Amino acid sequence: MRRKLTKRREQIFQITAIFSMLFALIGFSYNVWRMEVSEYNSTMRSASFELLLQLSELEGIIYAAYYDKDPVAGNPRKGWIKVNLIADLSMITEPDLQAATHALKQSWQTNWDTINHDETSVTKVIDRIDDTRKEVRLLLLKLE
Repeated sequence: MRRKLTKRREQIFQITAIFSMLFALIGFSYNVWRMEVSEYNSTMRSASFELLLQLSELEGIIYAAYYDKDPVAGNPRKGWIKVNLIADLSMITEPDLQAATHALKQSWQTNWDTINHDETSVTKVIDRIDDTRKEVRLLLLKLE
């Protein structure tokens, strides 16, 4: 009888140990997954906010070149710096945003030399900036 009771206690102890290990493993796995998601979200948020800043600065350069005819504030070299920075920042984001920044860079390459006097060129680049902003907003909305 005593032996049966000891054996029963031993079984309960073993079952408790197994469940404890199982819950610890599940808890640890969830914690690791949650940390990865949090880091991803933080990286995407930081990149998105920086992209929005750079996009608005690029827009300011274009407006200074076309509307203000300011050769300093509207210098296309400043635009190239912004466009390349935007493309570089997008490399750590989602493919849709990368495609939008690629389209922006292509539009800039085609139109940079005429933005100071051609409204069509300005419109084309500004449209690509708006498309890129839209993709940034969509990425921010998708974050958990």
